[in-house]
Amino acid sequence: MDQPARRAVNSATRIAAGDDRTAYDPVARSLHWLTVFFVLANFLLALTWEDVAKPTRHLMIVAHMSFGILLGAVVVARIVWRMIPGHQMPPATEGLQELAAKGVHWLLYLMLVGEAVLGFVLRWSGGESMIFFGVPIPSPMDKVSRPTHHLIAEVHQWNGYAIVALAALHALAALYHHFVVKDQVLRRMLPSAPR
Repeated sequence: MDQPARRAVNSATRIAAGDDRTAYDPVARSLHWLTVFFVLANFLLALTWEDVAKPTRHLMIVAHMSFGILLGAVVVARIVWRMIPGHQMPPATEGLQELAAKGVHWLLYLMLVGEAVLGFVLRWSGGESMIFFGVPIPSPMDKVSRPTHHLIAEVHQWNGYAIVALAALHALAALYHHFVVKDQVLRRMLPSAPR
């Protein structure tokens, strides 16, 4: 396919997705805000389940696992959607800022996928099934030693903290652009972004 034809196909794909290049298309925005929801929900569940009684704690842990699986699926869908020709936005900034923004996005994707994988490995390495809304996903691996299991738990926990910290910096950067630079960076991802 020659270059003009490819541009026409990309443009048609964007328009069909509801993207006029002033804001992310509805699918990209929905996947972004689902990611935010699942990250915050899982972080708050993990942060608070130690403070509640056992029956409720078990439900919170199951919700954490289920949301973690959904988060992994949403992140993979975001990456696939972003890679499809015609769904890339022109950069909102240039030079080092653009490079930093892309780097943060891809680092977050990598950390989020890694966190989902670590969640499975953590459960399975402890000889337990992963649970998705009450449905057990049996372990394909043998139980590991207690120190190794503890190390996996630590990596999962600290990667979770790092994700929240990096996401907070990402949000602060968007707020900086909105209130200080006064550009359209934040508005492009808002659910009510102008079409």
